[in-house]
Amino acid sequence: MERELVDTVIVGAGPAGITAAYTLAKAGKEVVVLERGDYPGSKNMFGGAIYAQPVAEIFPEFWKSAPVERSSVEHKYALLGDEDGTVISYRNGKHAREGHYNSFTVIRSKWDRWCAEQAEAEGAFIVPETLVESLIIEDGKVVGVKTEQEEFYARVTIVADGVNSLLAKQAWNYPEITPQNVALGVKEVISLPKEKIQDRFNVDEKTGVIYTVLGGPMQGMVGLSYVYTNLESVVVGLGVTLEDLAHSKTKPYELLNQLKKHPVIAPLIEGGELLEYSAHLIPEGGYKAMPPLYKDGVMIAGDAAMLVNNVHSEGTNLAMMSGKFAAETAIQAIERDDFSANMLSLYRKKLEDSFVLKDLKTYKDTIDTLEKNSKIFLGFYPQKVNEFMNQFTGVDSIPKKVKYRQFIGGVIAQRSFCLINDGLKLANLAGGILLR
Repeated sequence: MERELVDTVIVGAGPAGITAAYTLAKAGKEVVVLERGDYPGSKNMFGGAIYAQPVAEIFPEFWKSAPVERSSVEHKYALLGDEDGTVISYRNGKHAREGHYNSFTVIRSKWDRWCAEQAEAEGAFIVPETLVESLIIEDGKVVGVKTEQEEFYARVTIVADGVNSLLAKQAWNYPEITPQNVALGVKEVISLPKEKIQDRFNVDEKTGVIYTVLGGPMQGMVGLSYVYTNLESVVVGLGVTLEDLAHSKTKPYELLNQLKKHPVIAPLIEGGELLEYSAHLIPEGGYKAMPPLYKDGVMIAGDAAMLVNNVHSEGTNLAMMSGKFAAETAIQAIERDDFSANMLSLYRKKLEDSFVLKDLKTYKDTIDTLEKNSKIFLGFYPQKVNEFMNQFTGVDSIPKKVKYRQFIGGVIAQRSFCLINDGLKLANLAGGILLR
């Protein structure tokens, strides 16, 4: 009996999987997407922003019909101490206008469903509530997938099943993801009237603000926290490596509660009502932790491929671009009837020629440097920045020169000859970023 064969089967209906499905279906190829959630986006979590230019390459002028919340016109960077903080910001009024949009906040359950609808409109077939148990491998080549109920055979398979991918482990015998290469992200969505959001963040009814936050309850840990503005809610969340969580013996929701009480953050969400709490694993390993991206009959995309730029908190746009490139490669493979690893290596080439792998390669040493020096670069020096700002902005009877000398003397006394070494580490890191 001849088995039924489709052009492509995709595992996972997140940003990578759905983008691949949309691109393939638009090219007239048969696509089946298997999603274990009740619907695309039902189990997905992220901070809150998508970036206009990469997304528009896939869905032109998406903002006209997609469920976007606010166009982000200002990005604030907050360095928090225990009860103080130094905040710098960049605002660009052009980002409020079509043609100049930089990013939009979105709610994943709405955004992912909209993306899925675009794929279905082009002919993709999405099967929800379906758990893929394993790849089907014959003579070393992936020829489909097996679910709890049946088998799906395909000319090419795209794995986009998220962080800690079980299928990646099977295909490449890939080892378990290590605690330093994965973070646990937690967030709350807090309801606030849009008028309060506009007043507190100094925006109008269509624009918003993003906060990237270091320190606070996570001083000395490798992690970031954030604040995003939606139309009628504010998102507060954080991500910390599992390794640091284990060492600190701190629960992530405890860190989140402390963050919400911080004097810099608390006024932003005061009087709000909790709508949602969620948690999710985030790949943090970057370039060095990526699995092989292809082999005979299969490619891997999105979080499953560790395609997250943790320095800039970019994940969704990298996932979508990887789904696009995987689909473009699959289209050529289908048209040539060649599904060998040699043919599918075009996928890696596309990623290498784009900003995706170029950016990941640029920052490939950043996390290692921070992990090895987290107490200093993410603890000691941020504290000193706030300590200096407290002295610089304060007025008392002590002469400024005396205070500055005491401050500098204190730093030297605490770090001594390590100051030179600290500077060299930062210089090496900066040089690697600029020259790589």
